[in-house]
Amino acid sequence: MIQKVNSVYKPLFTKNPRYFILLGGRGAGRSTVASQLALAKLCAPEYFRCAIMRYILGDIRNSIYREITDRAEENEISNALKINDSTMSIEYGVNSINAVGFKKSSGDQKAKLKSLANYNCVIIEEADEIPEEDFMQLDDSLRTLKGNITVILLLNPPAKTHWIIERWFDLLPCEVPDFYIPKLKSTIKDTVFVWTTYHDNVNNLDPATVQNYENYREIKQSHYYTMVKGLVPEVVKGKIYSGWIHIDTVPHEARLERYGLDFGFSSDPTTIVAIYSYNGGFIFDEVLYRKGMLNKPIADILLNLPQALVVADSADPKSISELNIYGLSVVGAKKGADSVRFGIATVQQQRCSVTRRSTNLWTEYLNYSWMIDKDGKQLNVPKPGYDHLLDALRYGVKNLIPEDFLKKKQFSGQTILDQLLEEQYV
Repeated sequence: MIQKVNSVYKPLFTKNPRYFILLGGRGAGRSTVASQLALAKLCAPEYFRCAIMRYILGDIRNSIYREITDRAEENEISNALKINDSTMSIEYGVNSINAVGFKKSSGDQKAKLKSLANYNCVIIEEADEIPEEDFMQLDDSLRTLKGNITVILLLNPPAKTHWIIERWFDLLPCEVPDFYIPKLKSTIKDTVFVWTTYHDNVNNLDPATVQNYENYREIKQSHYYTMVKGLVPEVVKGKIYSGWIHIDTVPHEARLERYGLDFGFSSDPTTIVAIYSYNGGFIFDEVLYRKGMLNKPIADILLNLPQALVVADSADPKSISELNIYGLSVVGAKKGADSVRFGIATVQQQRCSVTRRSTNLWTEYLNYSWMIDKDGKQLNVPKPGYDHLLDALRYGVKNLIPEDFLKKKQFSGQTILDQLLEEQYV
């Protein structure tokens, strides 16, 4: 089997670091070379067990898994491989490639990422989707004496606040305001960084695709500089909330209104946010962000706080009932068609502050964004991964606004809280 590999990616085949980071603009051929590497190592005599990964398991099928099967067809070796489409696994002798998701589905709270102790290669596509805690759990589970362990991260540039940027990169200024050039930190010795754009892969692109990329320079510059030129943006693309401020602590005059609660367990953290009204706005204070929480410990935490109504994710009515048995006042968040977007719109109209100790909440705020399709179009679906505390917060804020108020009038230029106070709803 002979594969023609883009020379810019030669380090993948000649070096053996713990981490490869392939970052840059669209059309650079990162997924192609990752699939070439996986197929070459699959068919080599050395031990090779590879996990191909994305945040949601089902998203792998039409991305890196399809790339690998396409490479097998191009090289006319499909018949020599044992390919199982239902499980997205490919075997050649004792070597194998297996699809592994951090989560089975976007709503899955219980699935736990299994140990990858016998894997010596992991390829993570759209690595910016992965929360840092989940990546660390994966990284810690990689243990084998059968060859060097290699973790390959494929991604377009996330915002400068993203954990991947903060962990691996220094950012150099460039001529474009609010964008940066990524440079691997000089102190990092276990990582190879390859930064590419479509210019490095132009021989494999048709002229119409190239022209489409360049058109974004005029019609959508933020998309052009991030997704085409591969620069790191100051602010996350499609950021949902803005204008929130940090405060040192909750003022004594603030009034506790609600607690928002989002259930998790092994895959996602259980989160609690205290919601205060103050001076015509809301103050949010992080109370809990922890995995593996059973209902009794959750109840103990809430019972030891000043009491207020708890608004929880209604998808878990059994847990809500149990918390009420323990002496709390807990109701389920009202859900329905478009409830997420409406809840987000409700929060967007508030003056919001976050206490400085709420570090996980502030990280979610900085990175919470709408999903963007390959053409730069914003979708009305929040990106997963940075939504646990923000979901809890949204439940509580939305519960504060009575339905008859929403039916009575349209929102004016005031914040919703100001209108509620003016009409004596709260």
